[in-house]
Amino acid sequence: MRRLASSAARSAGACQAPRRPLCVVTPPLEPPRSLNKALAHLIRSGRLCEARRLFDSLPGHHNVVTWNSMIGGYVRHRELSEARRLFDEMPARDVVSWNSILAGYALSSDLGELEEARRIFDRIPARDIVSWNTMITGYARNGRMGEAMHLFGRMPDANVVTWNSVINGFLGVGDVKRAVELFDRMPVRNSASLNSLVSGFIRNNRLEEAEEWLLGNRRKVAEIDGLIDSYNTLIAGYAQRGRVNEARRLFDSIPCSKVVGDTTMSHEGVRFERNIVSWNSMIMGYAKTNDLPAARILFDEMPKRDLISWNTMIAAYVRHSSMEKAKALFEEMFNPDAWTWNSMICGFTQTGQVDRAREFFDRMPQKSIVSWNTMIAGYEQNGDYHAAFWLFASMCAAGERPDRHTLSSVLSASAGLAMLLLGLQVHQLITKTIRPDIPINNALVTMYSRCGNLMHAKTIFDGMGKERDVISWNAMIAGYAQHGQAREALEHFERMKLMSIKPTHITFISVLNACGHSGLVNEGRRQFDSMARDFGIIPRVEHYASLVDLIGRYGQLEDAMEVIHNMTVKPDKAVWGALLGACRVHNNVALARVAAEALVEIEPESSAPYVLLHNMHADEGKWSNATEIRKLMDKNMVVKQPGHLSGALTVPNAERHHDLEETLNIVCLFMASKRILKELKDLEKDPPVSCSAGPAGDDMFHWQATIMGPVDSPFAGGVFLVNIHFPPDYPFKPPKVSFRTKVYHPNINSNGSICLDILKDQWSPALTLSKVLLSICSLLTDPNPDDPLVPEIAHIYKTDRAKYELTARSWTQKYAMG
Repeated sequence: MRRLASSAARSAGACQAPRRPLCVVTPPLEPPRSLNKALAHLIRSGRLCEARRLFDSLPGHHNVVTWNSMIGGYVRHRELSEARRLFDEMPARDVVSWNSILAGYALSSDLGELEEARRIFDRIPARDIVSWNTMITGYARNGRMGEAMHLFGRMPDANVVTWNSVINGFLGVGDVKRAVELFDRMPVRNSASLNSLVSGFIRNNRLEEAEEWLLGNRRKVAEIDGLIDSYNTLIAGYAQRGRVNEARRLFDSIPCSKVVGDTTMSHEGVRFERNIVSWNSMIMGYAKTNDLPAARILFDEMPKRDLISWNTMIAAYVRHSSMEKAKALFEEMFNPDAWTWNSMICGFTQTGQVDRAREFFDRMPQKSIVSWNTMIAGYEQNGDYHAAFWLFASMCAAGERPDRHTLSSVLSASAGLAMLLLGLQVHQLITKTIRPDIPINNALVTMYSRCGNLMHAKTIFDGMGKERDVISWNAMIAGYAQHGQAREALEHFERMKLMSIKPTHITFISVLNACGHSGLVNEGRRQFDSMARDFGIIPRVEHYASLVDLIGRYGQLEDAMEVIHNMTVKPDKAVWGALLGACRVHNNVALARVAAEALVEIEPESSAPYVLLHNMHADEGKWSNATEIRKLMDKNMVVKQPGHLSGALTVPNAERHHDLEETLNIVCLFMASKRILKELKDLEKDPPVSCSAGPAGDDMFHWQATIMGPVDSPFAGGVFLVNIHFPPDYPFKPPKVSFRTKVYHPNINSNGSICLDILKDQWSPALTLSKVLLSICSLLTDPNPDDPLVPEIAHIYKTDRAKYELTARSWTQKYAMG
């Protein structure tokens, strides 16, 4: 358990360890240049707060480049108000300053900010080409082509960037004709111009026109480098829309690489050839349309492959559950990347091969958060909830910080265990780690519903308000249905329809179950008929099983049999099992035999239908029939599962309880680790006077503190070492604190134990270690002789204060000053 605690602590440490603030030293010989270099590095790294602290720390060393760097950083991170505040404070501005703040406003989709951009543009004393392009691009991106073209017409010297901006603007509003006209008028074109035009055709679903234009103008655009990119864009456009024949025709029209000396052969006077993107785009097209043989043939014909080629082919196999082919291809790869590993892990978990997924996970050289999430989710989706929690603990120990996807899976695992205490702990962990979104709230509703705490589930459900989706409603309806509250389930179902949220097949399974638990046979039949009639949902085998169970449970066995005969899908063991169970309750041996024979055909190795039929015959005294069933079992070599003695159930239940207890401990340890690390961060930021504390080693649950003897006490000048041990359920229990240094004090004994009320019955989770250390310092100054741990010293303190202080000072010199 201690190793687990240490692992969880190291995990939380990796998650939350605060970044060290930049140490600002005495400026070197060229302050502005050095400052600007450091500032640029921090901004590029996304450390904007540290950059600002550095900027503010040397106010006398700013030049215009310093100001521009800081303003540009705020603009790139969309902190426009702070950028504007600095811009307004600048003692002197250059065109870069104006262009930075202009870009912040102009490239926003907010109408008010675009208007402010125009006001800034009009104020710029000496505009350059960047100023013009920024303002024109701002108008074009927002579809305001009238203003964009007005500025374009006034611009002194438009360049290719300007032309591309207005072309993109017209394509964005669907005016392809104007875009083509502008392209034809361009004095100089580049690959971005051509690709923008082709992409614009595709975005407006005019692929044939794009191809016609591209082929018709191939000679005109032959001088543009990157012509092949436009072909690849069009191939991808066809492929993404499932039009692989058109994509292949275009692909085949591009010449392969044929090199004579160093010169690529030309094709109809246009010098270009297929590249790896062409091949990858075509393979993706085949994969998208599920033509895996064609994709594999093309893959095998590739002259050269990159990671995208391998990953596309492997992903196609994974998507079709062809894991052996995916694995064979994976083993051929020279250096799979994280995406490849994660794809394999995901594929194996989705096909129920969790052990093989774990083998790949363990082989993975570097695991990302996606890898951990995929494996944890795999365990949860395959019902191995304990393994999901243990892997979550291992993830924490590896220093990976859980995100909302991790916590969603862990929450679903706790719902699968249907253990409310565990669910509450996970919920508390979520509230301290992330802001719950719709999937997290849906998982919370599901967890509380399954655990029977419908009040908590309803509170979260109601709190979601307009964010509730069909999954939210399904979870709430299922919760009521599961716990026999049919009226509430059906009321929520009606509310759901009134809010125009279309039910799914899962909704109707819960509705039918609700009717079944409450004996609402007619209502159940009505809802079953409504499913297809009103919502176009074709009944699945699960719906039939629920209906058969509902009808049969209340004795309508012939009707239940009629439902089975009229099924549009083949009955499975759930349907026949529901009928067999109903026959057992109502002692209908004839129909029970029909159901049992159907079950034997589906699962000939299962003993349950034989045993049930045997017992029904025996109950009626038809021993010859019972013997016939027994002989049939022997003929089919079916082994009856042994019954369980009442005492035999104790061990599995004990094991399950132990597993659940261990699972709960994992969550508690992780939460304790997060709290301890938060306190460490707070202590580093604002340490108490005359105290310091921190981990003694790798174990975050064991700290060592140093207390300087208070000046106005006999302990002045002493340095006292203190051991601190946090319990696994901290802060709900107090830390164990003891002095390592000997202290002569009525409330501290020879073992270092401390008699302090906040470490005993007055402890509260709201208290922190910092407050404990301050209380100990106060105790050194003002002992409490009325609640002593060492009565002899307390007596001396009360009767001879001078002797007490002399002895205490002597001990301090001997033990705390050495």
